[in-house]
This record gives sequence, structure tokens and C-alpha cells, in this order.
Amino acid sequence: MLDLDRGKRDLDDDPDNDSGTNVGGDPGSGAATAAPWPSYDPGPFYDEMVSATGEPRGAAEALWGHSSDLGPEALSERQDAADREMRAIGVTFTVYEGSTGVDRPWPFDIIPRVMTSDEWSMVESGLVQRLNALNLFIDDVYHDQRSVSSGVVPSELVTGSPNFRRECVGVDPPGGIWAHICGSDLIRDADGTVFVLEDNLRVPSGVSYLLENRMVAKHVFPEMFRHYSIEPVDPYVGRLANMLASVSPSTGDPTIVVLTPGIYNSAYFEHAFLAQQLGVELVEGSDLVVLDDDCVYARTIDGLQKVDVIYRRIDDLYLDPEVFVPDSLLGVPGLIRAWRSGRVALVNAPGAGIADDKKVYSYVPDIIRFFLDEEPILATVPTLRCGDEDSRHFVLSNLERLVVKPANESGGYGVLVGTQATEDELAFAAKQIEDDPKKWVAQPVIPLSTAPTLCDGEIAPRHVDLRPFTLLGPEGAYVTRGGLTRVARTAGSLVVNSSQGGGSKDTWVVDTRLTSGPSGGAARSGGGGAAGAGDAAAGGAAAGDAAAGGAAAGDAAAGDAAAGTRGPEP
Repeated sequence: MLDLDRGKRDLDDDPDNDSGTNVGGDPGSGAATAAPWPSYDPGPFYDEMVSATGEPRGAAEALWGHSSDLGPEALSERQDAADREMRAIGVTFTVYEGSTGVDRPWPFDIIPRVMTSDEWSMVESGLVQRLNALNLFIDDVYHDQRSVSSGVVPSELVTGSPNFRRECVGVDPPGGIWAHICGSDLIRDADGTVFVLEDNLRVPSGVSYLLENRMVAKHVFPEMFRHYSIEPVDPYVGRLANMLASVSPSTGDPTIVVLTPGIYNSAYFEHAFLAQQLGVELVEGSDLVVLDDDCVYARTIDGLQKVDVIYRRIDDLYLDPEVFVPDSLLGVPGLIRAWRSGRVALVNAPGAGIADDKKVYSYVPDIIRFFLDEEPILATVPTLRCGDEDSRHFVLSNLERLVVKPANESGGYGVLVGTQATEDELAFAAKQIEDDPKKWVAQPVIPLSTAPTLCDGEIAPRHVDLRPFTLLGPEGAYVTRGGLTRVARTAGSLVVNSSQGGGSKDTWVVDTRLTSGPSGGAARSGGGGAAGAGDAAAGGAAAGDAAAGGAAAGDAAAGDAAAGTRGPEP
């Protein structure tokens, strides 16, 4: 159970703290820092590039020196070049204005975030540990529920969750793996401690932007990639392909498809990009059919072709109108029947979302101890569940000092940051909690770390988080050597999600023992390489580059597509 007093202590340790949250914070004041940016001042926050003394951190020293040589004007010119490239290759994301989706160019800041390979090894181990434990928990939920009977998690948290799928009870996916792909949101507090803020297991998105960011970064800083020992991120696509093939129910070369809800989805660019990179068909629900043999077939110009693995980018409830939402135009009638019979693999499996509920999140440390008999490697933010009477009373009494979130939303929607909220917003949040307390959780303020960011030609600290991606299959686990760093682009912004106005950065995991400045010529590990085809194909993937499987774009109703699939946005 959550130690409520711990949550109180985290607040009471700094009763006047109103400058940081677990989703952002206002830049504060502090000691001036050294060149190359004399006015750069991260204030009281942990900065990813600059230490508390104003000196560059060891892993970022070469980048710091090179940026000093370039100066803000040259950096701004390179930023303009990066923006032009993003537009030229068609890297976009969709935000919703009411019920209307609007495509926007992907926002990319050229100054990378830098982490050491030693620290990343710890992060990698923690993410693999966490995903292994969560998969064991999911499998347990749909079988014996030992975690419930042993008192690790309360039964109402499982069967009462909107992400619990009774249709999945008794199913045995290959290797007992339900969540094959996880996008974990990480943050760092003022002491430099790394926390897991969220586990995105339903339809995690953002990896295409990670890959495209790296490609553009290589074009912007080719000299750095020649002398900086930067770990590559391009192995992700090959590892993803191998993992998808490993869960196929058939022998031989499997037929794999990416299932998209269509062009109206906010992550459609990523669906098309991944299909193109994997060399597989991008299909919509109307392109697939389940026959009496409980097998899934794709409609092609040469007739029906059996499908073995579906990398689905559609929410559970819209996958199969025979089982879930009956009027969904996005899914495939009979798909769950085919999956339950073991004739097709679904990645991620339906029902995996039970483990990324924000209320379940608070029990993950206990889940790790129960299933793995290990102590958690990565920290978890203390979380108050408003369905608990004592917790609710504390939350309502301290709304102005807490971050309040809906337990099952994503993309930054519905988040209230008490330190930045108006009286009316606080009153409205209190009413929402009182009306439906089980829907809400609250967390203490975590002062999010900052990173140097180009803002109108000047270098300024902006708050960041990090989303690395973990793959898990019968043959083992893989974690990207870096991640999608998301950044709040404006001063005082509290949300880093692109859907809420945030931007992104490349993330460099470096081995400082093999690094020198651009003029040093030190030996490299071979991980970074010069810009080329290795770190995602040059030019990216425009939406039309991946075959749509013959389905007309308008076959899925716009409202259905928007309502059914606004999943975890980058």
C-alpha cells in the first residue's frame, strides 16, 4: 500500500516549493553560469548539461565547448536548417482542436540531451526489470491472480479497472508476454535521481520521432558524430522486426502487418514510418478478414494472404466489433477469436493496459518485489489514489501543492498542476475529484530537470523528460540506447507533450572515455557513425510511402478514428 505519510513528507520537506512539478516547472533564479552562455541560469533545478557550479558536466564537456565555439548565431542557423529538413521530409504530428485534427511540423531543438553510458546502463537494467515484472503481473491478472490473493494489489484495482479485459482471461500469448513494447516516461529530480513517471503499455508511440531526430541531428552536427562516442539508436528497427517475428504462431518467414486506424489518427506518421522501415504492409481494419478457420487474412490484389503477426496501433476497444465496441469501423470482426485460438499474434496483446493504469503504477515497486524478489532499480513517484478516503482528504486539502491526473488519460490531457492553477481551476478539480474520486490520482511536486534549449536565438533552460523504448520477446529484451527527450518550449510551461505544445531533442548516450572535441580526433566506439542510412533511412517516410493495403483513407469515419485511438501521444 502507498505510504501516505511519505507523500506528505515529500511536500512538507519544502512547504514553499512552488517552482517545480513532475511534469514541468518555472525556471527559477540561481548562480550565474560560465561560458558559452553567460546568461544561462537553470536556477535551483538539476540541469542535464551544467552542474550546480556552472561548469559543464563531464559527458557534455565536448558539446559544451563546441557550442561555445559556434555561438548562438551559428546555432540558430543550424536550427533553421533542421526545421527545414523536418518540413522537407514530412515529419509531422497531429493535435486536436476540438474534434478536428491539425497536422503540424515536428518541433525539434538541435541542442541534444547528453547522458553517460554508465548511467544509461542503470536505466536500462531498471527498465528491463520493470517490464518483466509488469508482464508477470498482467499474466497473473488474467490467470490465477496470486498478486490479488496475496494482498499485493487490491482486487478492485484489477477487476474494477477500465483497462481490465474479461475477454483476455485464460489466454496464453507466446512466452507469456503481453506487453512487448513499452515507452517509459522518465524524469529527474533536483538531486539527479531518475524516476519512472509512467509506463505506456497500450499503444506506446514516439519511437519514429526518436529515429528522425537522430537522423537530423547527424546532419546538423556531423563533426560531433565523428568525434563523440554516441551510442546508435538505429538497431531498434531490426530488433523490433526480430521481436515481431519471434512471436509468430507459424514456422518459416511470418507475414507481419502494421494495423493503423487511418490517416485521422494523431500518430499516423509513425504508423506509416514503421511499416516502411520494417518493410511490411500498413493496413486498416477493412483490409483484414477472419475466416471460419479462425485465421486472419489480408486482402491483396493476388487474393487472400494469411497474416501471422499484427503490430496493432489501435486501442483495445476498437479492435474487434464482435467483442468490444460494436459499431467500430476500425477493427476486424473475429480478431479476438483468432488471437485467443493462437492463430495470430497481437503486439501489444489486448488487455496489457491493465498495467499502465496510474493507480496500478503506485503498486509497481511491490509488484517487482512479489514477482521478481528484487528491489526496484528505478524510483517511482509517490502516488495518492483519490479513491482512498484518507488520501482523498489529503489531496483536497493540498490541491495547490499537488499534481492531479486522471488515472487513465494520456498525452497530458486532464492534468492539473496545483502550483500553477487558478482558484477557479482548483475549485473545478476539487469538484471532479469529489464527483468521481476513483478516476483521479495525485502526486507530490517533483522539480523536473532542465536542458539548454534554443529559444528565439537565445539559450535558455527548459524542463525535459525522457521516453526510452523497451522491447520484450521470447528471445529477450532490448532498450534503445537513448530516447525521445521531450521539452517544454516556453518559459513556465508545465507539460512537455507535443500534443500540448512541447518539443523534442535528440538524446546522446556517450562513453566519455572514447570522446574528444571535434578537433581532437579521438578513437570512437563506432556507435555514432557519420550521417547515413544506418540511423533511419534518409528522408524518413512520408505517409504515402507505406502501402495502405488498398483501403481508401476515408473508410474509417473521422470521428471514430479520433475518439477511438487518441492513445499515448509523444
